[in-house]
Amino acid sequence: MTLFPDPEIPAGGPDGDAPGIRRVSLVRLSALIAQAASAIGRIAVEGEIHRVQRGRTGRTWFTLRDRAAQISVSVPASRLSRCRVVAGERACVVGRLEWVNDWGQLQLLAEEISPVGEGAIAAMIAEARRRLADDGLLQRTRRPIPVLPAAIGVICGHEAAVRADIESVVAARFPGYPMVFSETTVSGPGAVDNVVAALAELDQRPEVEVIILARGGGDSTQLLPFSDEDLCRAVCATSTPVVAAIGHDGDRPLVDEVADLRCGTPSLAASAVVPDRLALETQLRHFLTLAAEAVGARVAQAERDLFAIDPAASTRRGLDVAAAQLVRAGERIRLVQPRRELDRATSRLQRVDWTAPPARRAEQAARQLEALARQCEALSPVRVLERGYAVVRRADSSVVRDAATVSVGDPLELTVAVGRITAEVVGRDE
Repeated sequence: MTLFPDPEIPAGGPDGDAPGIRRVSLVRLSALIAQAASAIGRIAVEGEIHRVQRGRTGRTWFTLRDRAAQISVSVPASRLSRCRVVAGERACVVGRLEWVNDWGQLQLLAEEISPVGEGAIAAMIAEARRRLADDGLLQRTRRPIPVLPAAIGVICGHEAAVRADIESVVAARFPGYPMVFSETTVSGPGAVDNVVAALAELDQRPEVEVIILARGGGDSTQLLPFSDEDLCRAVCATSTPVVAAIGHDGDRPLVDEVADLRCGTPSLAASAVVPDRLALETQLRHFLTLAAEAVGARVAQAERDLFAIDPAASTRRGLDVAAAQLVRAGERIRLVQPRRELDRATSRLQRVDWTAPPARRAEQAARQLEALARQCEALSPVRVLERGYAVVRRADSSVVRDAATVSVGDPLELTVAVGRITAEVVGRDE
């Protein structure tokens, strides 16, 4: 790369300069160096941290050195939470080169600093774990995972394997279940910021009721973003439950310890979150059968109450009409309503109409059955008697429906809500 792209001044210039030499001001020279350094772009450099100095404003400086080279590194105070600076530790610094005019020095402006090596990575994770524990985030109450989430959010990398594993589980358990995939960078520089942004985006979507953090394994360096303290705090701050599915059973990044549920692989996470359609339909049939049996029992009891009041009324008008209505209502509830509700629920499940989740529809069906039960119960003659009415019978137990059919002095029996009353006709008004 040429630091001085301007054309050379030809020999014999106006100032008598030697051939091939440019005359530039110091300001111009600084500008050219700054321009060339900026053109390099974002870089990642490994080395040993040496001579750490911390300023009063929070900015930190150190030297990143190797066996044959070194460079000054500056860490702004705003980036210290993402930069681990420990003297003597080997680290990877991600940032951009900048030229400092006042010092006449080229330095690396750090954006992220992560340790290199198993020991340094373990030490960094231990420190982050301690800070999270001090804030009570490791001991916090875990949020329950919904049984029938309206939609499931998935954060994964751009590789096809993880997404394909999850989609195969969905196809086996509940084809067509609503999934929202957010593919982003999950390892290397910038991974933490990308995952945190994807997490915040899915958390803002009202239909997403659970989020899966998925990655297909890797070594400690590749999984390092999922032990980042900022990401762990972001998981705890979401209003949506989070399932961690990072790698395999042997991989335990720090995010596993703060997630609401930890699964060994993305496939296991999908199995834990995606409902089993066949099991749901079986459970729905069971609930509807129980509800129908309960309503049928109430109808049968109402029928027994009816005929206990007037055994001879089966062919007469009046209570016989109520009995017939009660029987028809009971048969409709016992035989028709459960089948109809089941067909409707099954049809909705097949269409996957997620504007009203299946659990809510099952509750609505149960409420409808309960309402029919209350209507049947309201038809019971016992409820009529409880409102102050009475059944009047002659001595032969026939029911009196017309005042002209009794005479003064006839004995009568009055059946009320609780007990019976013996009476005598002392007068009548037709």
